[in-house]
Amino acid sequence: MMNITSYTSDALLIEGGTRLSGRVRVSGAKNASLPIIFATILTSDPCTVEDVPQLLDVKNACDLLLMLGAEAHRKGDSVLIDPSGISSHEAPPEIVRKMRASILSLGPLLARFGTARVALPGGCSIGARPIDQHLKFFAKAGADVSLKDGFIQVELKNKKPLEFSFELITVTGTENALLYLSSVEGRSILRNIALEPEVMDLVEVLRKMGAEIEIEGRTAVVRGSDYLKGFHHRVIPDRIEAGTLMVASLLTDGEVYLENTVPEHLGSVIDTLRSMGASIERRDNALLVRGKATRPVDVYTSEFPGFPTDMQAQVMVLLSLAEGKSRVYESIFENRFQHVYELRKMGAKIEVRGRTALVEGVEELRGAEVFSTDLRASASLVLAGLVAKGTTVVRDLYHLDRGYERLEEKLKELGACVERLPSLVS
Repeated sequence: MMNITSYTSDALLIEGGTRLSGRVRVSGAKNASLPIIFATILTSDPCTVEDVPQLLDVKNACDLLLMLGAEAHRKGDSVLIDPSGISSHEAPPEIVRKMRASILSLGPLLARFGTARVALPGGCSIGARPIDQHLKFFAKAGADVSLKDGFIQVELKNKKPLEFSFELITVTGTENALLYLSSVEGRSILRNIALEPEVMDLVEVLRKMGAEIEIEGRTAVVRGSDYLKGFHHRVIPDRIEAGTLMVASLLTDGEVYLENTVPEHLGSVIDTLRSMGASIERRDNALLVRGKATRPVDVYTSEFPGFPTDMQAQVMVLLSLAEGKSRVYESIFENRFQHVYELRKMGAKIEVRGRTALVEGVEELRGAEVFSTDLRASASLVLAGLVAKGTTVVRDLYHLDRGYERLEEKLKELGACVERLPSLVS
């Protein structure tokens, strides 16, 4: 047994080799919940968001609303928000730098106050993740945009409809633009938008609030309103959690029934896993995942409906045990192979060449002490621990807690030998 006596954040202790089986419910999507929570800034009416996962990022989003003057509290799986008291247009660094999604407060604050001051965002260290497309949009909207003392300062001269084309597809850029334009009377056009399910869930909320939004291809036509009303909405299931649990089942030759899924949101993931030999059956809003997936494949991440970058690390674990050689090309983020170095500690045979990872399958992975570097990397290390021979300790677990609700508890329900180790300082 390895030495586990000193560390400064929670860790997971995993005994590998247990077959997973049973039923598990997929949580609501974090990446849908966050922009919807920030949409409440656009109204003074009460709002209810259902099936919101209990995650650190969600807590930070609600804390930011509280700092702005709103009331927000959780009741079961719902978050109840009264934004009528919002009086501040400044999002301070102590919250914003904890999560990148805080940039989504910029559009709603500008729409509500005509000015906004938002600290530069933080989040996972997986690449540059520039916000230049956001700032170019607001400049085209007629705002004065400046960066000073670690803050984005935006001052609006007057609200007016506009046409804008994103130079590259950006999820948060699309969401910020849609949030702002929903309050702008007249006909605006956005081109080259992101079509991720989480973006479409936000569109559904904005329609409930009173905005008219039509989408054809990658173009959105928005007719906003100067009065947006409150809403009641249940967020979509988390497709990345569902994909992560699918991989967990396949790694362990398991049989897992995933409840609360939207199979259409997982098309590219399902196709990839099936090409590896997986048995995946669609059953209304559920998926039955059985057996193993051991054939090598090439994976190319791209915008929806392509293979999601947020599933790249998890599938790489599966490819590490495939019967042959695979390639993974990361087209979205330039620094999203940090998990590779940790997987190598466990015996994985992976070589990184720029944005491509060359993966040669091995017979087994071995337990080791590994460190999370970002949200999805942490998930991949947990998955590797499930199938590794011996004991694995995954450290710096706060990354995992930002994006997965009760993951270790769900794995336990399926039969995994997983234990959380509270933080200690020796």
